Amino acid sequence: MSEQVKKPIKITETILRDAHQSLIATRMTTEQMLPIIDKMDQVGYHAVECWGGATFDASLRFLKEDPWERLRKLRRGFKNTKLQMLFRGQNILGYNHYADDVVEYFVQKSIANGIDIIRIFDCLNDLRNLETAVKAANKENGHAQIALSYTLGDAYTLDYWKNIAKEIEDMGAKSLCIKDMAGLLTPYKATELVTALKKSVSIPIDLHTHYTSGVAAMTYMKAVEAGCDIIDTAMSPFALGTSQPATEVMVETFRGTPFDTGLDQNLLAEIADYFRPMREEALDSGLMNTKVLGVNINTLRYQVPGGMLSNLVSQLKEMGQEDKYEKVLEEVPRVRKDFGEPPLVTPSSQIVGTQAVLNVVAGERYKMVTKESKKLLSGEFGRTVKPFDPEVQKKCIGDVEPITCRPADLIEPQLEKMEADISQWKQQDEDVLSYALFPQVAVDFFKYRETQRTKIDSTLADKENQVYPV
Repeated sequence: MSEQVKKPIKITETILRDAHQSLIATRMTTEQMLPIIDKMDQVGYHAVECWGGATFDASLRFLKEDPWERLRKLRRGFKNTKLQMLFRGQNILGYNHYADDVVEYFVQKSIANGIDIIRIFDCLNDLRNLETAVKAANKENGHAQIALSYTLGDAYTLDYWKNIAKEIEDMGAKSLCIKDMAGLLTPYKATELVTALKKSVSIPIDLHTHYTSGVAAMTYMKAVEAGCDIIDTAMSPFALGTSQPATEVMVETFRGTPFDTGLDQNLLAEIADYFRPMREEALDSGLMNTKVLGVNINTLRYQVPGGMLSNLVSQLKEMGQEDKYEKVLEEVPRVRKDFGEPPLVTPSSQIVGTQAVLNVVAGERYKMVTKESKKLLSGEFGRTVKPFDPEVQKKCIGDVEPITCRPADLIEPQLEKMEADISQWKQQDEDVLSYALFPQVAVDFFKYRETQRTKIDSTLADKENQVYPV
């Protein structure tokens, strides 16, 4: 083929964020990441996704690490590579909506500490919930990539995706991501979707999917042939299963074609060798469960993300109702339809899944209703693509008047009060943002950090006071 029609596909590497979030519950530590950064920085990735998503919560809660310090260390190490994060719109990295001043400050500090590309999504694809984050990213000269939460259903036609993509471009997004968190996008549907989007927008298109249903690599191939610009992959030790297709496999797939990435397989092999012992250790300890490594066709049957399936299993196990698993899977699409057919991604997936469990276990639909279900049906998360079932809404929230405006319009500024709340613990500007998202978890971490500092100070004092014999 002539030089003019060559279009190398760009690769976003996910091993430092989504890959270990998907396979080992986000437990990779900063110290495990740092030794390989220099080699990763030589690859020529479009970007490395290394922050956001569940990494923030997991760092504070389980690893006793400051997520901001992780970001700064990664930024110092990656001198030639763009760093990317995942951001849940008005939810930031938490599970509720925050005031605009918190969203703006979080975006500002993320970029100041080293993030180049912010992938911003909303669990309902309500673009109103993305406006503040996108404006803030553009103000800080960051790259705002808006992600469409991909799903199936009557309302999700090609026209729906084309129209919303155009709105995204008009909002000021610098690129668009098709975020297929459940692995629902099949190869030929990918051809249709990418072809339609390329006609609708001129900004680059990134495709993100998971291997859960077994079709992801084929889906990438068809999407790239249709004009997709960027694909998300994971180094092979943390690829496949509920993670992404393997980086090395996709690089080899396109070698010698017009889409050749130009990436060096020898360098990638060295990086894979570094991560392989971590995989073996995670398998030996049970941190990586072999159940998440196979193909789960229920993902396509019930349109349920892999992480949501495992949550349903654990919820039923705790209740001693594991025999109700199939009934719950059948109930999930019904609840989703009642709730306006939202995409199933955090937090909507948890809300729909938990409600389906309660409906089945109680033996009566909506006899027990979670507060999150009530919030969703009250419009507190935003607008769904289809209306709620009016009878279900009435049964769950009674005469409560649903919100129709952008939910954050009803939230007063929060930063000033939060600054006051944590004044005794504050060591850096970013601490208020950690507290904003996870108040109790952050305070527990601040206490731990103080204890560690006291120990270090005590050790240094002991050394200074030590008397050496002459």
